[in-house]
Amino acid sequence: MSVLVRTAPESGADAMRLNQHCYCITLDRDALGAAIERETGDPNFYAEYVGTRSNLFSNVPVFIATSALADMRRVVAAIEAATRLPNYRRTVLDWAPEISRPDHGPIGALMGYDFHLEGDVARLIEVNTNAGGAFLNAMLARAQRACCLEVEQNFDLHSTEGFDASVLRMFQNEWRLQRGTGALKRIAIVDDQPQEQYLYPEFILARQSLAKAGLHVIIAGPNELAYKGGQLLGGGSAIDLVYNRLVDFSLALPEHEALRAAYVDGAVVVTPNPHNHALFADKRNLTLLSDRATLSGWGLSD
Repeated sequence: MSVLVRTAPESGADAMRLNQHCYCITLDRDALGAAIERETGDPNFYAEYVGTRSNLFSNVPVFIATSALADMRRVVAAIEAATRLPNYRRTVLDWAPEISRPDHGPIGALMGYDFHLEGDVARLIEVNTNAGGAFLNAMLARAQRACCLEVEQNFDLHSTEGFDASVLRMFQNEWRLQRGTGALKRIAIVDDQPQEQYLYPEFILARQSLAKAGLHVIIAGPNELAYKGGQLLGGGSAIDLVYNRLVDFSLALPEHEALRAAYVDGAVVVTPNPHNHALFADKRNLTLLSDRATLSGWGLSD
């Protein structure tokens, strides 16, 4: 992972030169370790969970051209516009699993759009409903170090103010889109065998970020959940919202039955959920999203 800074080179050629020759910004691993340990409240966290994952963070930055970043934003806006077209929705939901068809409201927290760069051109390779990295990158940004004043002045190396507040608003919005009223109190971050996941450190950071806002957050495997009396239970208490990191996008596996039943009944807010995956991330959708004539015929503007 590398941090995305706000000020970027103007062209792909400039970005390539910087990537080949600029080492002015480096990762201060001591600062990163201290920041993560402070955030988690665990003096052994960095050594146990980050130091053992040698490829989790890069020591040097990756630069991209401002034009490529603008292209990425345009592609994301176009995809989100396409998913609102009635014909697009009918087509993708027809080939999606049955569980994906009802829309409970949430639009998908921390969605990811993955691009490959070819010079100045950014090409979408997939949309990812269980994307990881946001919390780790926010922490990474706080630990950057520049070796010269010019770099400090030209690159916004610590542009993470407001990150925690933005994440909180995102989850609260997902809650309101389904529930309308009431207060979000208890969240479960759910993945299969979460402590064995490579991005488990991020689950910890997510828990800490949301806990600072007064939410009760647990990290759980689906086998630790139960659906009883119209409530999804985790750790003996009712779960309001599940931050879903599973790759079983239709919740079809037997071990996900409790979560599936609660989701189908609308007893818990799940984000991202099967409906979000069906609209955005099913790989078959790329055949439509790359078909200019069909999208234009369905009403998507140039």
